[in-house]
Amino acid sequence: MANYQALLHQQKSRAFYRIHATRCMTGEGNILKRHAAEQTRRVLNPPLRTPEYALPPNQGVSVSFQPARYQCFENCGWVHLTVVREGGREEMPVAVDFYTEDGTALAGADYEATRGTLRFGPGQSRLLLPVRIIDDDIYEQDEFFRVRLSSPRPEGQAGSDLHITPTQVSLGSHSQATVTIFDDDHAGLFSFELCSQRVNESVGRMAVTVMRTSGSRGLVQLPYRTLSGTATAGEDYVEQCGLLVFQNDETLKNIEIQIIDDEEYEKNKNFFIELGDPLLVENKAEEMDDDVAKQGCPSLGETTKMEVIIEESYEFKSTVDKLMKKTNLALVVSSSSWREQFVNAVTVSAGEDDDDEGSSDDRLPSCFDYIMHFLTVFWKVLFAFVPPTEYMNGWACFVVSISLIGLLTALTGDLATQFGCTIGLKSSVTAIVFVALGTSVPDTFASKVAAIQDQYADASIGNVTGSNAVNVFLGIGVAWTIAAVYWAAQGKKFLVEPGNLAFSVTIFTIFAFFAVATLMYRRRPEMGGELGGPRSSKYFTSCIFITLWLAYIILSSLEAYCYIPGF
Repeated sequence: MANYQALLHQQKSRAFYRIHATRCMTGEGNILKRHAAEQTRRVLNPPLRTPEYALPPNQGVSVSFQPARYQCFENCGWVHLTVVREGGREEMPVAVDFYTEDGTALAGADYEATRGTLRFGPGQSRLLLPVRIIDDDIYEQDEFFRVRLSSPRPEGQAGSDLHITPTQVSLGSHSQATVTIFDDDHAGLFSFELCSQRVNESVGRMAVTVMRTSGSRGLVQLPYRTLSGTATAGEDYVEQCGLLVFQNDETLKNIEIQIIDDEEYEKNKNFFIELGDPLLVENKAEEMDDDVAKQGCPSLGETTKMEVIIEESYEFKSTVDKLMKKTNLALVVSSSSWREQFVNAVTVSAGEDDDDEGSSDDRLPSCFDYIMHFLTVFWKVLFAFVPPTEYMNGWACFVVSISLIGLLTALTGDLATQFGCTIGLKSSVTAIVFVALGTSVPDTFASKVAAIQDQYADASIGNVTGSNAVNVFLGIGVAWTIAAVYWAAQGKKFLVEPGNLAFSVTIFTIFAFFAVATLMYRRRPEMGGELGGPRSSKYFTSCIFITLWLAYIILSSLEAYCYIPGF
């Protein structure tokens, strides 16, 4: 899979897209998938080992809170803070002072102020520091206060006996503890902990935290649902809706969402989780009157809609990046022997499948693959006689291929002329209807492959415009240059009758401006770019371009048969 993705995202030329599209059309299958299936080498990431460092022994004693943050409800009565001593000799007694300090919670109204000394006896490493919490029936925001440690010191005569100096007893990293008091008189405000969260697509199930603040009284049901953004339900994540049930005094709940891992390279898609209006099912404060109880009804907080951004698997992207550095796309379309070329020419393989990201060997060829194979098998066998690309560094393949293409082009031109004469069409009409259509079909399919495989529209649109430039500047320019030089050497002028060319080129140029204007308009944010976008805009743009093509053929044909005046 990673090998295929590396080939898929490798920078490709327009020639590669034409080869790929032609082989898919003629039943030879997806060459990228075939090449990836043949590669059995896997890139293994060696596990990273974190070097171990020996920490120097701590000769001193440190005293600190552990943990440094505490939470409680205002009806809990008491909150107990843990103070620990670390390091030094366990038989040494240690003392430390403590005192409370107001934050948004006020001493005497929300808690009882206290100060004193904690004493660690020999062998004691942990003590509890109790603080009384005052309960009331007033709706208020969550509040906090602090408890600080100070003046750590060895206790009594034991410190001198053990040759411990006061400088060897110090406060640890958590010399201050914060106590948050949750109001339990209100049913609470419900909101997400974060407004946005990034998640790896290989995580499986992700957890999103919903907080209940400013109260926790009663049994509350909170509805939620997922909303699609650029990520699609069923393809990138599993759509979900339901109810979170918060019990009395419960302040945190998690929503679990299943993320689908489709191993997409450079993925950056998003969806949303939205909270609905909470419902108070059961209120523990039944003794309150109705007016007071209504003031404590649950409601939504600030963050009620959360964005989830799905990113590519870091391990998968790392593997693809490593393979891209080592992958040579020339090996995908190259051949090493005539035997290989003839085997590929007579073998039917599964064609392009946009929904299949794996190897095409897992699928059987379709009816269309067989039909296209039998229609083109003669030409595939004929071009199998071309020398393999490894001979003479590819020059033998290049010279023979160009020669065969020249012969086929001459043959196709003569056949088109004879076909036009047979059905009574003028040469100019035959050229724009049949010859131009035949030469544009490979470019059309090559552009389709480039649109699917490339992140940007440059390769897809540039494939058609570049091919037309080659046809005009080389196909016509080189031929006319050779003819002009020949006739100049003969002492004669080289003249080409314009015929319907002026009218045809003028109409084509006008319609080309309309096409470019359409592509420029599609860059608006609501459409997103030159290719793709919403279904309605895709179909509407396709209808515009097909209409321009038909109008060009009709107008040029009418002018050729003198139904409308030309230039």
